[in-house]
Amino acid sequence: MEILSKKIVMQRDIGVHGNLFGGTLMSWIDEAAGSFATEYCHTPNMVTVKVGELIFKKPLRSGQHVRIYGKVVQLGTTSITLTIEVRRYSLYSTEEVVVCVTSITFVRIDDDGTPTPIGDTVRNNHENKKHSLPIRLNA
Repeated sequence: MEILSKKIVMQRDIGVHGNLFGGTLMSWIDEAAGSFATEYCHTPNMVTVKVGELIFKKPLRSGQHVRIYGKVVQLGTTSITLTIEVRRYSLYSTEEVVVCVTSITFVRIDDDGTPTPIGDTVRNNHENKKHSLPIRLNA
């Protein structure tokens, strides 16, 4: 997974129970994933079409640092699906704790809002990334 975004939970983001509003976190996920999808697909014309089940595993509180990670799990003809992990980051230990997981799908659209195919260059780059092996260095 690669890092898509970093945030700090601010007091204005907190609900009555002292935790980050779930809707605020959902907005952060959509923004980070949407930005990634548009860059990955080389087009600004991507819209959110589906968000999977959001599983909130741990609360986030004011002042905590948040990192949003993602990876492409599927590239369709007109769509891209990402797996997203939101992690609480400790400045003191650099430990990361997963606080939320989900998937999110975007569709490429034309000017009329009709789904349109993702380009061949993107598809070829995606296939090359899937089949490339990590480089291993001898210690």
